[in-house]
Amino acid sequence: MPKLLFARPPVDAEEERQIRKPAGARHASADWIMRAQMIVSSRQGLRTSAIAAKLGCHMQTVRERIERFNAEGLDGLADRPGVGRKPRIPASPSRKCASLRSPRVANDLTSHTAWRPSGAVTTLSGFLWSGSPVLTEL
Repeated sequence: MPKLLFARPPVDAEEERQIRKPAGARHASADWIMRAQMIVSSRQGLRTSAIAAKLGCHMQTVRERIERFNAEGLDGLADRPGVGRKPRIPASPSRKCASLRSPRVANDLTSHTAWRPSGAVTTLSGFLWSGSPVLTEL
């Protein structure tokens, strides 16, 4: 038979307040609200299956959150570092790409220019008026 798992009792009144406040909040992180509700419901005597059904999550999630809270306290409710997708481009190349952009290039693109593979720019107005393209180096 599985062991019954409940959240540990509060250490002091301050910890109790810090758990109850996000549990009833409307303007907090959804993750914090849900985790705090798990702890409050567990302290009220609900089992993990009832808490999972009430909050719309899996029983294993409730068990893991209660175990982390029992082991780490309030710090166990927070996301661990390294959560989320890692950036695909390291910071240094993206900074280098951003530094290559300049107002001059942006102005050239808005004045009807076409880029050539050689790096030369053909101005549309020069082509239309003179009959031949005007090439200018950047």
